[in-house]
Amino acid sequence: MMTTGPTKRETSIPTLADVAREANVSTATVSRCLNTPSQVSKQTLDHVMAAVDRLGYAPNFSARALAARQTKTIGAIIPTMENAIFARGIQAFQERLRDHGFTLLVASSSYQTDIEDEQIRTLTARGADALLLIGYHRNEALYEFLEKRNVPALIAWACDPSSQRPAIGFNNRHAMKLLADEVLKKGHRRLAFISAPTASNDRALNRVEGVRNALVAFGLDPAGMPIIETPYSIENGERACATFLDLDPRPTAIMCGNDVLAVGALRAAIQRGLRVPEDISITGFDDIELASVAPVPLTTVHVPHRRMGKQAADILVQMLKGEAPHPHTELDTEICYRGTLGPAI
Repeated sequence: MMTTGPTKRETSIPTLADVAREANVSTATVSRCLNTPSQVSKQTLDHVMAAVDRLGYAPNFSARALAARQTKTIGAIIPTMENAIFARGIQAFQERLRDHGFTLLVASSSYQTDIEDEQIRTLTARGADALLLIGYHRNEALYEFLEKRNVPALIAWACDPSSQRPAIGFNNRHAMKLLADEVLKKGHRRLAFISAPTASNDRALNRVEGVRNALVAFGLDPAGMPIIETPYSIENGERACATFLDLDPRPTAIMCGNDVLAVGALRAAIQRGLRVPEDISITGFDDIELASVAPVPLTTVHVPHRRMGKQAADILVQMLKGEAPHPHTELDTEICYRGTLGPAI
């Protein structure tokens, strides 16, 4: 009767001891090669790693996590993956986490609070040691859930000095007010604003409020500024701008809650035959790469995405070590003057 070799299920998974026997070293030496390679000679490291490759050995992270009570993973829940708003910061966040020996798990909530709620609970259940969350707006019960499970959470892309929750980011209201001040100094009085939906997005709401604060400071009634709330996309920005261009009198400046909406607004203005900024001014927020390559480069607010991502990783790792973080780390923004802001007509 012909016999066959072991099935895939029957084949034993190589262990640390198997690697040690294959390389003719102790299990302690194998462990050092895998966890602290700087503590062994290059010759030994190369010899052991060759044995690892021959056997197809992979560390049992589940067992290691159980022993250390850490999975060495950190979760980040971002509102969207459909545009570049968060890409630069999350990339820097992941790079710095890797330097600390952590792996990043990313989820997208699509700006839906119920989806974010589910993702927070799922990432926690799957062993995420800490979480990076975008903005402050969420149910208080979620913060309590994380505290009971001793899972540190850091807020990013926003910074509210009145809150005691750990955060790293920038003051969205102040940053947008500074840009609105510049728009008003150019003589613009008929402003319109294209915003993301503000009901569950504190960053978007604070940017709207920043423009309103600037209007009040110039003695103008903020209630007179038309606002359209729409999800972030170039097409939605284009449609919103087209609506404003049909107003009589037409706005002389259209401010946008981010660069994606602003590029859409710019496209709508150009399609109408308007010159930007001679006939109408348009501004954005974020300074993503799209802003500098737009048909007319956008005047916008530069956000230090990469610096924020790197520092966020450092802060979360410190929190996991039991160090108390500063309640908030506020980063500076700056206005990028390009080609879409000019004097009022």
